[in-house]
Amino acid sequence: MNEYAIYLVIATIGCLVLVVAELKSHRLGLWKNVRLALIWLAIFAGLYLLTVWFLMAQDTTSALI
Repeated sequence: MNEYAIYLVIATIGCLVLVVAELKSHRLGLWKNVRLALIWLAIFAGLYLLTVWFLMAQDTTSALI
């Protein structure tokens, strides 16, 4: 970890606090919140896997050339 890692951790916690506060203001039920969290998790996981796949394909292509 470098010297800026603590700022990243603090910023991440701050963002999570803001998200939780915003969700509480909508007064959604527990299961609705869980469903929304799982949907967003699936979206970000899919984007992450797509990015990793693209970078691996790009490295493979550059190795062949």
